[in-house]
Amino acid sequence: MDFLISGVQSVTIEQIIMYGVGIVLIYLAISKDFEPSLLLPMGFGAILVNLPLSGVLNQSLPGIGETHGIIEWMFQVGIEASEALPLLLFIGIGAMIDFGPLLATPKMLLFGAAAQFGIFFAISVAALLGFDLRDAASIGVIGAADGPTAILVSQILKSKYIGAIAVAAYSYMALVPIVQPFAIRLVTTKKERLIRMEYNPGNVSKKARIFFPVIVTVLAGFVAPASVSLVGFLMFGNLLRECGVLNSLSKTASDMLASLVTLLLGITISFSMKAEDFVSLSTLFIMGIGLLAFVFDTIGGVLFVKFLNLFSRKKINPMVGAAGISAFPMSARVVQKMGLKEDSTNHLLMHAIGANVSGQIGSVVAGGVILNLMAQYLS
Repeated sequence: MDFLISGVQSVTIEQIIMYGVGIVLIYLAISKDFEPSLLLPMGFGAILVNLPLSGVLNQSLPGIGETHGIIEWMFQVGIEASEALPLLLFIGIGAMIDFGPLLATPKMLLFGAAAQFGIFFAISVAALLGFDLRDAASIGVIGAADGPTAILVSQILKSKYIGAIAVAAYSYMALVPIVQPFAIRLVTTKKERLIRMEYNPGNVSKKARIFFPVIVTVLAGFVAPASVSLVGFLMFGNLLRECGVLNSLSKTASDMLASLVTLLLGITISFSMKAEDFVSLSTLFIMGIGLLAFVFDTIGGVLFVKFLNLFSRKKINPMVGAAGISAFPMSARVVQKMGLKEDSTNHLLMHAIGANVSGQIGSVVAGGVILNLMAQYLS
């Protein structure tokens, strides 16, 4: 009984706050269906790592000595030592993606690049607010709208805010259906949202589908060498999908591997959600900067399309530019729903899908570019 009482008495206010954070994440996962495969294990892990003398963390016990906690071990092996979990997840993501709509309309690649503007805007804001450059760069990658990329970049740069960055990245990915419509309406008129686009996809050959992941990986290696692990694992997963001789492996990667790694990644990243690291004013700033990054990603994509329309005979619906973020396929669905709301006969889904899958490439290349820039600046 004395042991129980002493355990309860050792709980701090900060740990109680983290129990609340964990419960909120679990609620959003179950009740709101916001990224449940990741927010639920993150929420439960946030509670586990903040229990007094938690056995999931390394600790020294009287009469026993040093013990090893499973979550701390998984973090050290799966993220800190090798970034294995985020990279393995990219294989599954690549196996899910059909790049056909992008190959049919290659100009959509430009939208995936334009919609990364929020990353660099957020880095500037974070630096102005006094964050160390490593931390500012890590915080900015929240704008990639790509949780694994945000985790991997922040870990490579040794940011001390990896837990807050992971929570912000995945929370805002889940909130894309709320954040993006607001941002799109800020910079578009009803007339622009009513622009109709014909969809006449060209015939994408099997050879093109097979060569595409190889060519993208090679080009990324020359443009941003630090992105090779990110782009390479994503494209390797896509090559499994498109080669036609490894269908069972492709299905396993896109289904079981992706689901299992997502669960493990969620509960592993909770190691960075210990109260002493997470409960601070900096976390609130990170959440706010992350929101700005998402909003300006969307605005950047929309404004880029509006710029192209100044010189184009066939106008592009600016909402399609907003789908250039990496949140696949949520962003494309948002654009489709908004298009149908303005005009029930205006179907923008395939155009938006093309922009959305280009955002997958754009986000990982942007992460690699940031790593390269940081390596050069800090050397």
